[in-house]
Amino acid sequence: MFEFQLQTPVAYVIFNRPSQTRLTFAAIRAQKPLKLFLIADGPRYGHPTDAERCKEVQEIVSNIDWPCEVFRNYSDKNLGCKLRVTTGIDWVFQQVDQAIILEDDCLPHPDFFNFCEKLLNKYKDDNRISVITGDNFQQGNRRGNYSYYFSIYPHCWGWATWKRSWLINDSSISFWPRFKVSKQWAELLIDKVERSYWEGIFDRIHYCQFESTWDYQWLASVWYHGGLTATPNVNLVSNIGFGMDGTHTITQKEQDGLPTCSLGPLTHPTDVAKDQIADRYVFDHEFGGYWHRMPRRLLTLPLRILRKIYRFCLTN
Repeated sequence: MFEFQLQTPVAYVIFNRPSQTRLTFAAIRAQKPLKLFLIADGPRYGHPTDAERCKEVQEIVSNIDWPCEVFRNYSDKNLGCKLRVTTGIDWVFQQVDQAIILEDDCLPHPDFFNFCEKLLNKYKDDNRISVITGDNFQQGNRRGNYSYYFSIYPHCWGWATWKRSWLINDSSISFWPRFKVSKQWAELLIDKVERSYWEGIFDRIHYCQFESTWDYQWLASVWYHGGLTATPNVNLVSNIGFGMDGTHTITQKEQDGLPTCSLGPLTHPTDVAKDQIADRYVFDHEFGGYWHRMPRRLLTLPLRILRKIYRFCLTN
């Protein structure tokens, strides 16, 4: 009997979270990729449990019981999120032309792999498309009549790309000063509030005030080169990394990520163009656009009321 094996290489980034790794690696094992790239960061200095936890994670991913060519890139020392992810993906694309990329806290629906593989093959020579994401933050709002739409936002909680796209990544965003004052930048984000928000972030990155991120630089690089992201009309990946031991998703207690569901039969859009309504929704709901648009006087209203009450009490 024929047994399905995923043809597209999978790059899997791991660190020190055994419980999340067991779940996400089980999803990868179910797909039996022919090529698996394992990227591991080393224990952090001053974190006594890291060495044991990193070792446990590496033991989990050693359980490869299907025909598979395995590549390992394990760091003995801690490189941090920025360097470990970027150098790991650099290493992957030195050897293959396209890959599906998952981190240890990104739990994919089975449809995610087929979605990525089909679109990687369909758009491999189309430079308008830079990224395929498994993330959907539209809260049930369907964009268009097809399985996916095109966005400017390359969400990376489960994604895929090509070597041709990753080669444009500039971790220092050296292009930012000239991009910021260009007509291209103004036309990319016609909403002044949205543009101002990202200018603040990219300014801080360019002047080395964000040391632990890699994805903002990737976002800026994709935008600079005019790339679009194929985005599914349902959510295909759930981030299960929210908790005290998260890197950028730190919360007081464990939280479930967004639910996932089946994509159904794959249908393709007839036009390649960004969905501005969908992108506006993402900015407003995922990046706080509503709050940024709110007049400052409304944001400070409760404080001004309290001050008046306080002054009234002092004088009566």
